[in-house]
Formats: sequence, C-alpha cells, structure tokens
Amino acid sequence: MAKANLKPKPITKRLIAVLPERAREVVISRFGLGADTQKMTLEAIGKRYGITRERVRQIENYALATIRKSDAYGKEEEVFEELKAMIGDLGGVVSEAELLISISKDASTQNHIHFILVLGDLFKQRKEDSSFQHRWFLEESHVTAVEESLKKLYSNISDDDLIPESDMVESFFEHMKDMSEEFRNEEIARRWLNLSKNLGKNKLGEWGNAQSPNIRAKRMRDYAFLVIRRHGSPMHFTEVAESITSVFDKEAHVATCHNELIKDKRFVLVGRGLYALAEWGHASGVVKDVIAEVLEKNGPLTREEIVDKVLRERYVKENTIVVNLQNSDLFKKDKQGRYTLSK
Repeated sequence: MAKANLKPKPITKRLIAVLPERAREVVISRFGLGADTQKMTLEAIGKRYGITRERVRQIENYALATIRKSDAYGKEEEVFEELKAMIGDLGGVVSEAELLISISKDASTQNHIHFILVLGDLFKQRKEDSSFQHRWFLEESHVTAVEESLKKLYSNISDDDLIPESDMVESFFEHMKDMSEEFRNEEIARRWLNLSKNLGKNKLGEWGNAQSPNIRAKRMRDYAFLVIRRHGSPMHFTEVAESITSVFDKEAHVATCHNELIKDKRFVLVGRGLYALAEWGHASGVVKDVIAEVLEKNGPLTREEIVDKVLRERYVKENTIVVNLQNSDLFKKDKQGRYTLSK
C-alpha cells in the first residue's frame, strides 16, 4: 500500500484555498482541519455565526461543490487514485474507522483523509446504520454482496453460539461463493466481518452474536463461562478466578467468583469446589442424586457399573459412591447383585 506517499494536510490546504473565507472556516470546523481536531456540529457552527444549522449545511454543500469544480481538484487526481487503490487493497469495502487507522493513527491526519474521501468521486460511502459500521467502497454491487452475506451469516447464529475465527471465515466464504479470488483471503474476510454490528468477537478470538454475554461479557459469571469453556474440563473456583484475572485483566475475587458459579445454571458442581459446564452433559445434584439419575436412566446396574457412570459426572472417591449406595431408603440390591431405586 502506498500510504507513505500520502501527505493529506498540504493537499487539503490547497483544496480549501479556492473557497471564500467563511466557507473555508465552515469546512475547517466541520471536518476538524484546524488546530482543534474536534469536528463541530452544524448547530454549533450556526451559533458561532448567528445563522441556522440549515444555512450552515448549505454553505458546506456549496464549499464541497466549489472545490470539486476547481482546477485545484483536478490537479490532485493522484491522491484520489491512491485512496482508491488503498480501499481496493483492503477488500473494496472497508469500515471508515479501519480505513483511517490503516493510513494514520494521528487524529488530525485522519480528519484530513476523511475530508479528501468526502470530496472524491472514485469511492462511495454508506453511513452507519443499525446493522453496519460506516463504510467506504468502490462498487455498489460489491458492498451489497458483502452486506447480504453478513446478514445471512448472522441469521444462522444462535445467541449461545461461540465460533472459532477460522470456522467463521469459512462460513462467510460459503455465503460469498461468487466472490472474486483476489478477495478470498482471511485478512479481508475478518475486515468484512468487522463491518457487522450484529456479529462480534470476544477476547478469546471466538465469534458470535454481538449482544450475547459470550461475546460482550459484563458479569463475573460470563467471564467464568468463557474461561471454563476454554479450559475444556472442570476447574476449581479458585482457578476460575485466577484465569479471569489473567485472561481478561479483570480483578476477580475468589469468593465473588464462587458465588456466581453457585447461582448460575450454566455451571454444575462436579467435585469439591470443581465446576463444569452444564452443556457438557454433567448431571446436577449431590452424589446420591446422580446415582438415582443414573439408575432411572439405565435401569438396574452393578456396583461397578454405577461407580463408572457416576465418576463420569462427579470428581469424587469411589468409596463416596459406595457409601451412598448403602442408603436403603433410596437404593436396593436385587438377587443378581444389581442396584435399583427403592421406590
């Protein structure tokens, strides 16, 4: 990308030099082209000059039209071609924020780039809406295809889904089967995914519904769910708290974390202080409850069979299971040495 050759401030200085003084001041204020990089609203500028916001809008539109008709505009053709090439390199459609940051991290420079983008007729923009970020693009058909594919991708995701980024990219490509090969790479796909306000990525690099607590974690129990899921096996509540602090850089008190695990149905106590995810299929309840559930589900079983099945649900000593089996109010042993429920 040729961004090193792009020096926007001298370019905008030459372009706005063709304007009358007040029109030039309005443009500078609206786009943050002066010492103050804060962009002023139409209303704020109107108050400064004692005119209506609609009159400010008219002046702004007049200023942009005047620049586009000027000789100065024609002399800057190279910079517009350069920006067009940048957008093409970024996938032909890119969010405004990502486009600007890819050129410069300096807020003032970004304002000048934005002004040049607004002036240019080689590229177009779609403003931020409920589904997508503010984006710049080169071809209407291309941006429409990307947006439609993102909508279809989102429609197939449930609130609880957590999808590895590689799988998310692959699914997106399936919706973009007619896409040109020049755009079929993961970097561009990730950039397009970021256009959607409905899709989001958590700190662990997993994608899903942007509003889901799995993506936009806020509560301790949400962070706990993510770290246990990432771990892939039961964790002690002290380990969970430590992982939350380490992974998310969020202070997690052990006692608070334990209380959250107890309250939330997403977690199952499977041993002394050990918690698993309910979605893994672990049964809830104390050991005697687990034995009862195993017998209800499987019918009469030997002691060894019961121990084997309960140990898949609980991290306890075998003797604990055997002792619970002696509860005659709950369990009875038949002539074949198999256990059933007493009632």
